[in-house]
Amino acid sequence: MKLENNLDTDRIRELVWKLAFPSMLAQFVSVLYSIVDRMYIGNIPEIGGQALAAVGVCGPVVTLITSFASWVGIGGAPIMSIRLGQKNEKAAQKVVANCFVLLAVMAAVLMTVMYLFKNQLLTVFGAGPAIFPYADEYLTWYLSGTAFALLSTGMNQFIICQGFAKVGMMTVLLGAVSNIILDPVFIFVLDLGVKGAAIATVLSQLASCVYVLFFLLGKRPLVRITFGGYQKELMARVLVLGLSPFLITASDSGLIIIMNMLIRHYGSYEMGDVLLTCNTIVQSFMLMITMPLGGITGGTQTILGYNYGAGRPDRIRKAQKHIIGLGMVFTAVMFVIAMTLSAQFAEIFTNDRFFIETSVRAIRISVLAIVPLAIQYEVVDGFTGMGAAALAISQSMFRKAVYLAAMLILPALAGIENVFYAEPAADVIASAVAVGVYFVFSGRVLGDGKRF
Repeated sequence: MKLENNLDTDRIRELVWKLAFPSMLAQFVSVLYSIVDRMYIGNIPEIGGQALAAVGVCGPVVTLITSFASWVGIGGAPIMSIRLGQKNEKAAQKVVANCFVLLAVMAAVLMTVMYLFKNQLLTVFGAGPAIFPYADEYLTWYLSGTAFALLSTGMNQFIICQGFAKVGMMTVLLGAVSNIILDPVFIFVLDLGVKGAAIATVLSQLASCVYVLFFLLGKRPLVRITFGGYQKELMARVLVLGLSPFLITASDSGLIIIMNMLIRHYGSYEMGDVLLTCNTIVQSFMLMITMPLGGITGGTQTILGYNYGAGRPDRIRKAQKHIIGLGMVFTAVMFVIAMTLSAQFAEIFTNDRFFIETSVRAIRISVLAIVPLAIQYEVVDGFTGMGAAALAISQSMFRKAVYLAAMLILPALAGIENVFYAEPAADVIASAVAVGVYFVFSGRVLGDGKRF
């Protein structure tokens, strides 16, 4: 086996860049799944605005499904990296086998439950009478690809953490490019509308899934998918460690759902649908920041986990400095883009000037404190990569709690149009607390007693 990157001997800065950039790019490209869908849907003649609002209501459900893949993939990958750092390849192979089964079972259960309760979920999540038919149509078809979504995203982590960052990027790129090509065909050429967007997404996920499984069943990786040796204790360990990224993603979905519900509650009938459409545009832009940022901090976890298993805290601290620096540069660039090009971004979804102006204002508010968020992401993902699940979970959930509190208070005091200030409020407070937690606990986790 020939590795793209040697986690033992490569220079830390080079490792961070070589692992972070493909992962960041892969996550950035994966955002195109939702953005391309929404772009085409928003431009469907006559029903574009309503259809876009409907997909926005479905968005948190789609993200929630993806969070289960993160639960297993990001939960198992650090354990596998630690075992490889300990030169225990047999134990690493057991991790992959157990995670594959977990993902398959989760997919079956999740698809069944979602089908049974999808009508109730869509109604609670803010789908009013005008947009419910489109939301129901999209979600019904999307759920048919649940297994493809979970296996492609979850098992891709075990490609990246073995040093094959470019292969992991190609997995996501394959799905995104397929989606870009298939969307206009199914939506406009075959005249399937919202249903066509969902079918195109499912087929794209199928392509990614086949590619991932083909690679992990082949000869290139050191650790492949095998069958047997299933252990409840190991599965439980994976689920505990992966709980932090799962809660981050799942709670993000929950917060978007609550925001949609607040918009529906505080807004008038017509204004509620307008703000739901604008919130869909805002969340699309925020995904362009948070997912690539998560790619930087998550894609480099293997460096931390491997060197933690190898007992190399010096390499871990060097890596974290480079990861934070890279994350802050990326968020700074996205801040500038938000302040200068958000109108052009909104215009790809709609040509309604009121929608565009409202979306631009909301985007600029949401990114006010986005730069320090890079620190919070690295603290959470860094502790996760080294197996310190309790610290990671507490930090991720603290930010969500602050965000939820601000989101509930602001509309009551200042009107629903100011609910978007909840994002920068949470970013500032959570990042400051994350710095303090790292200074206090990093020495204990690494066992060297040093501070950052």
